[in-house]
Amino acid sequence: MPIMDEQRFLAERFEEHRPRLRAVAHRVLGSVSEADDAVQEAWLRLSRTGTRDVDNLAGWLTTVVARVSLNMLRSRSTRRELPLDSGPSGPAAPGGPGEPPVSRPAAHPEQAAVLADSVGMAMLVVLDTLSPAERLAFVLHDMFAVPFDEIAPIVERSPAATRQLASRARRRVQGTDPEAASPDGTPPARRRAVVDAFLAASRGGDFERLLTLLDPDVVMRADSMAVALGAAPELRGVPAVAEYLRGRAAGARPALLGGASGLVWAPGGRTRVAWSFTITDGRIAAIDLIGDPADLKALEVTPL
Repeated sequence: MPIMDEQRFLAERFEEHRPRLRAVAHRVLGSVSEADDAVQEAWLRLSRTGTRDVDNLAGWLTTVVARVSLNMLRSRSTRRELPLDSGPSGPAAPGGPGEPPVSRPAAHPEQAAVLADSVGMAMLVVLDTLSPAERLAFVLHDMFAVPFDEIAPIVERSPAATRQLASRARRRVQGTDPEAASPDGTPPARRRAVVDAFLAASRGGDFERLLTLLDPDVVMRADSMAVALGAAPELRGVPAVAEYLRGRAAGARPALLGGASGLVWAPGGRTRVAWSFTITDGRIAAIDLIGDPADLKALEVTPL
């Protein structure tokens, strides 16, 4: 088949699958422009590979988009991602003979709203509390009926372990996981809201707001590595902790610490200190600043 005809044939087959691929990527990433980037990457790989060795094109494309999306989730390390954005992330790839145009639904607000409604903003908030592997396993299996034995190679787990990832994610999404995403039992969405409010108040130097977020008996502790980087070893009580923290979180960024919402200080993309929170009755009862590399590794830090 001539090259031009083959490219046109590939483009036509790809277009048949584009809506589903975009839906998969959007539900995994929560971002319209990133979803389009993942879909475009799938097209580029298909155009290089062809279909001669592909028995199931739909499954092959879904796997490619899932792998690309998982890598994008894992690479969110230097800035906090919004659940849904409203514009393209960059210029479209130049078109070639028979190449499908890059479609950017985010250019039309009403289409972006439809995509947001299809997932639900509440759902996106909860999905943001999951690890990348949990999120992918849940989305592919529960939303798109992809079998666990096909998801397992993508997340580099056994089918049984992949089933457990999806099961844990499902409990969190349904609100039936007693621990949800944190040892203190605070529901993920509530925990995220408290941490976000703390970060905003600290960055803005809002002393009064900090007072309302801290438990009367709050304690802040720092390990030896965090102390070496300038943290106070230990502070107790609202006035002392609030005064110390006012304006000090300017460089902190949201992150998941073992699946629970927290903060990290990561200059140059390397996590140096993690801020772990214990929340009681909607208030911060303890803040632990963790700088020891071994402890940071054990925390399974996932910057957002």
